[in-house]
Amino acid sequence: MSVTHADQRVAVLADSQNLYHSAQSKYSRNVDYAGLLERAVGDRSLVRAIAYVIRADSPEEESFFEALRDIGFETKIKDIKTFPDGTKKADWDLGMSLDAVSLASHVDTVVLCTGDGDFARLCTHLRHEGVRVEAIGLGSSTAEELIDAADSFHDMEDEEDAFLL
Repeated sequence: MSVTHADQRVAVLADSQNLYHSAQSKYSRNVDYAGLLERAVGDRSLVRAIAYVIRADSPEEESFFEALRDIGFETKIKDIKTFPDGTKKADWDLGMSLDAVSLASHVDTVVLCTGDGDFARLCTHLRHEGVRVEAIGLGSSTAEELIDAADSFHDMEDEEDAFLL
């Protein structure tokens, strides 16, 4: 697949829940979204940056959503669902995938910021459509099938101070 160059148009899609839980479980730290966006784009042209977030009614989340917007991310927010048995569910896998497919004809590269192996099939589809796919995640919690399916993988753990607060 193609290498990166300054004329590339890039979309950055960040799976905030996946990144949050990975960073918390391994480092007890938060993701530096400004650093993430900067490294995902590099010297290329940013077309769109979207952070997929979950609203869980915690006091600090609105300021987090605002900070993401200030950095340059569009936020897509989904409310957490609580089922009668008390279990909770919220994920953006389908939404991220649909957005990636919709953006494919407008960009040269899609950068998936996640460690979720469910996106491996999306990588295969995008690559088949001629779109370069890059994945960024914490290597120790990134699924091998995602790493294998992407054109390149950037391990946040190699530069943890650039990616984590």
